[in-house]
Amino acid sequence: MFIQNLIDQNPYDSRRRLSVKLCEAWDWTQANGAYRDMVCRGLMLALHRAGHIKLPEKKFSPKNPLAKRRAPETVTIDQSPIEKKLSAIKPLEFRQVRRTPAEKLFNSLLAEHHYLGYTQPVGEQLKYIVYAQKQPIACLAWSSAARHIGCRDRFIGWTQGLRKDNLHLMAYNSRFLVLPWVRVPHLASHILGRMSRMLPKDWQAFYRHPVYYLETFVDKERFAGTCYKAANWLYLGDTTGRGKDDNTHRQNRSIKAVWGYPLEKNFKAHLNAGGRRA
Repeated sequence: MFIQNLIDQNPYDSRRRLSVKLCEAWDWTQANGAYRDMVCRGLMLALHRAGHIKLPEKKFSPKNPLAKRRAPETVTIDQSPIEKKLSAIKPLEFRQVRRTPAEKLFNSLLAEHHYLGYTQPVGEQLKYIVYAQKQPIACLAWSSAARHIGCRDRFIGWTQGLRKDNLHLMAYNSRFLVLPWVRVPHLASHILGRMSRMLPKDWQAFYRHPVYYLETFVDKERFAGTCYKAANWLYLGDTTGRGKDDNTHRQNRSIKAVWGYPLEKNFKAHLNAGGRRA
């Protein structure tokens, strides 16, 4: 097969170098032009373990930088109570802080004040801090969408192949924090409305591809999803509470309500366009 021939023709190459050459041969790139190196290495390792190809021995095992990631450094800010009408704190300023000096503040605020704490998002991601009169009042994290959510996939109407091809055209609101000393009626839904207009442009600029749909999961034991409903998000159903690696078919975590927000009227056509349909 092609992959084994590539390995045989480059006997001194490392596994990583072989994966890069395979990406080059197949023109296997992400939307931003970078090689899909990690995905390619995963494919080659799976074929190796199944006995279809024989990879060279590992030259070294690099440390996983995520395995022992340090907790975010605490950043002290003014926590004076903000209890006003929304009109009194406008205009709000939204700053995308990924890969900026303010990202440290974002990570610190989530770690200290969000009930889930801070975890590094996976895949494509953007981070926002919302300011009122130069004071941080809220944080939102957006990242790559979940691979498989039954009620969402049925709502979109895509096949397994189309889901794999087009999942990158969605963004997942993985964290939404209004800081606990901020009590402003209708603030959360207002922020979500502003974000739905801002995020697609920023995502396109950052990752060179569009997003047509937003999603989030709300822990039903803690929240009712009121702000998402007020911002015209759609309730699609509930998760199974089993997680992606479950093999017991029993609930092992809290049930999440699945909410979605189409960014265009013809979003389903975009999410079902091209690719593998089986």
